[in-house]
Amino acid sequence: MNDMLNEGFPFAENALAGRTALVCGASAGIGRASAQMLARAGARVIACARSVDALEELVAELHGSGHEMLVLDLEDAEAVREAVLGLGMVEIVINNAGGPPGGPLLENKLEEFEGPFSRHLHASHTIAQILSPRMAELGYGRFVNIISTSVREPIDNIGLSNTLRGAMASWAKSLSRELDPCITINNILPGFTDTDRLGSLAESISQRTGKSVEDVQETWMNSVPIQRLIDPMETAAAVTFLCLPSSGGIRGVSLAVDGGRMRSI
Repeated sequence: MNDMLNEGFPFAENALAGRTALVCGASAGIGRASAQMLARAGARVIACARSVDALEELVAELHGSGHEMLVLDLEDAEAVREAVLGLGMVEIVINNAGGPPGGPLLENKLEEFEGPFSRHLHASHTIAQILSPRMAELGYGRFVNIISTSVREPIDNIGLSNTLRGAMASWAKSLSRELDPCITINNILPGFTDTDRLGSLAESISQRTGKSVEDVQETWMNSVPIQRLIDPMETAAAVTFLCLPSSGGIRGVSLAVDGGRMRSI
């Protein structure tokens, strides 16, 4: 990670200087890496998550100055609205939150849809409704949604997640036709990425199937041409690219960072 942030940093210095980025789910994984990469590119970061300790640690280590933390439960609709209304001008939003537990879709009860849809789709929609008019005033806006390759190829045993990610992708594509011309919205589709979330999924599959965690992970790696997990910083580099001024012509796309795992074009 540190190599990409320093010696291997892939963007021009201060490419996002003067911009403010709200990064949701910033306490760990891809969200944390995105906050680090955006700060290194010169953006002022508002790091959002539920964990005070994790946010304090992150903000203290971010490159540059002026960064803030926002302790917020994205499932609390009214809290999300109040918090975002108080943010002022924000040009960049990274919509990211923890995924739902794995398991067959038919086993999910209706109430199990509520939390995941609230913290992903509902929170993202509220944020967009509030911040997109401000972005239009500023003449610059970027929304990047962290979803999943399951948008194109549903993944077995995470049916609720597949459903949710598909809804997010359709929401984003619809908004790409409505937002002001100066605002882009795009999706990142992470593949098998070295995060706690992936470890939890491996444990869940192991418990249901009787396979060892190692066997589950080996099966995954056999399907990935680069034969390794994606570093969260690699995903964060794609996120940051979509936030640059030079990415203004990219709108309504879903960009996979999956090491070539998907077979679809």
